[in-house]
Amino acid sequence: MSFLIGENMTGGYGGADILRGCTVGVERGEIAVIVGPNGAGKSTVMKAMLGLLKLREGKVKLAGEDITRLTPQARVARGIAFVPQTANVFVTLTVQENLEMGAYLRHDDFTDTMEQVFALFPVLAQKRRQPAGELSGGQRQQVAVGRALMTQPSVLMLDEPTAGVSPIVMDELFERILEVRKTGVAVLMVEQNARQALNIADRGYVLVIGENRHTDSGAALLANPEVRKSFLGG
Repeated sequence: MSFLIGENMTGGYGGADILRGCTVGVERGEIAVIVGPNGAGKSTVMKAMLGLLKLREGKVKLAGEDITRLTPQARVARGIAFVPQTANVFVTLTVQENLEMGAYLRHDDFTDTMEQVFALFPVLAQKRRQPAGELSGGQRQQVAVGRALMTQPSVLMLDEPTAGVSPIVMDELFERILEVRKTGVAVLMVEQNARQALNIADRGYVLVIGENRHTDSGAALLANPEVRKSFLGG
């Protein structure tokens, strides 16, 4: 069983189901990537697993515990950190203040964690006293991920972390995400850049209209002729 798993998730907004029996999971020390066309329900999966979407059917489990009925805040307290695609930094606060905000649930000395974040993202150490609103898009994403890591999560959920950044910045972000995986954190990521994301994924899910169309290792999905033709441009 996966460390974090959403099993047979069915639900949506209002009366319409966006997810239809969808199952997504990730193990500790693993990167799982959710890809698929626009409108496939990728971000909805993340919201369901975080508790922002009430499921009509299915369950969400963390370390074997059923957390389906827990609030998003309770799930965060249990070790799930989420980085949304947009509005994910406090633009008027400095880089360091953003990171400190990430430690709001902690009551211990988080200096070591902040130094670990600065070691992972050296540019943030250089700009620690600069307002986050003055940073480039890629640097803001590093602040957002760094702030999430300040909670010392067991699961890191990323919604389109490379949206709007250059290919060079995208490669750098993926390198940093690989470094996060080495620490034993479970990384669950929704990503539009499917080919690049599957290239670093241990596990991949291809969603179509809220259903699992393909589930396999990242390498196997990249090699799958149907996946390549339908979702990766051949």
